[in-house]
Formats: sequence, C-alpha cells, structure tokens
Amino acid sequence: MPFGLKNAGATYQRAMTHIFDDLIHQKVECYVDDLVINNIYRKDCLDDLRIVFERIRKYDLKMNPLKCAFGVSSGKFLGYVVRHRGIEVDPNKIKEIMEMPHPRNLRQLRSL
Repeated sequence: MPFGLKNAGATYQRAMTHIFDDLIHQKVECYVDDLVINNIYRKDCLDDLRIVFERIRKYDLKMNPLKCAFGVSSGKFLGYVVRHRGIEVDPNKIKEIMEMPHPRNLRQLRSL
C-alpha cells in the first residue's frame, strides 16, 4: 500500500487492529508498523512469540529482521523507554529541558 495516499496510515492501523484484535493490550502493543510483545515472565515469551508469528504468517505479513529485537528487557517504543518497571520518558527527549538555566527574574519566568 503506498503511503502517499491520505488514509493509508489509518487503513494500515485498522488492519493491524483487526489482525491482532484479541491480543492487543494482553500480549501485543501495536501502533502502525511497530509491534511490542510484552510478557511479565520470560518463560511465557516464546509461547507469545509463536502466537504472534502464526498470526503474521496467516495474514502474509513481512518483517524486517534488521529492525527486530528479541528477548530484551527494555527498549524504545514511540519515544518512550519501556522497561520492566513500566514506561518512562526517553532521557534524550528531555535533555534540553533539564539543561535549561533556571529563570532569574519575573520576565524570564514569563517568557518560559
């Protein structure tokens, strides 16, 4: 599907939602072309991967192996860092804000 079309992104997201309907928010987080298979226990991870790969094979989807990472405990997803503790803000995104000088007077505070 060419992504120059106006509704191509929404159509693709709708297809992904349809394909992974019963798995979303339980085993899979899906946003357009990004899939995160999340599991609390490492031993169940292979079963979840098998389920998702069967679904990908059933609908004849393709994956880019260079963009895949398996068995990681944390990773970046949609500008956030997903870890075992939860979702955190990517430090690279807030670096400039953290390094800003503190306002010294009322005028600088208002301009902030």
